[in-house]
Amino acid sequence: MRLLRSIATAAIAAMLPHAASAGELPIRKAGLWEIKMTVAGVQTPPTMMQHCTDASTDKEMASGVGPMSADMCSRNEIEKTATGYVSNSVCTIAGKTSTTRAEFTGDFNSTYTVKVSSQSTGAPAGAPRDSIMAIDAKWMGACKSDQKAGDIVMPGGMKMNIKDLQALRGQKK
Repeated sequence: MRLLRSIATAAIAAMLPHAASAGELPIRKAGLWEIKMTVAGVQTPPTMMQHCTDASTDKEMASGVGPMSADMCSRNEIEKTATGYVSNSVCTIAGKTSTTRAEFTGDFNSTYTVKVSSQSTGAPAGAPRDSIMAIDAKWMGACKSDQKAGDIVMPGGMKMNIKDLQALRGQKK
């Protein structure tokens, strides 16, 4: 359960870091997004998730009330580039500091891709300190009838709502 929460938090952070004065990511098209995460050097199949969203949920995630709020990040900048967006952040979660660069491309209406490189401090001995992850997202259509904006369906069918992650911010692991 803790691993799934960590994956969800990392994925959400990479998908939509909060906006900074340098720029903002566009709001994704409302509906159901299929998200595939692949971690370089890991010999497991990609992690597949589904995320039901709407404009207000995406805006909330992009603000300081989302799972990666300003009180967790000493740096969180987003810049528009010729091919998309670049985000650079330094965030501390549960005593572990992560410096992350994410490159976003796509139209945010039908697809987008995120290439994430991250360096961490405070990880347990033997744990990887550097990681490279790719996120490929595809819009699938309207959310399913049993879903509401913010719902994420994790591997194995576990469903959680992004708004519930706010409660996890204060927990120590």
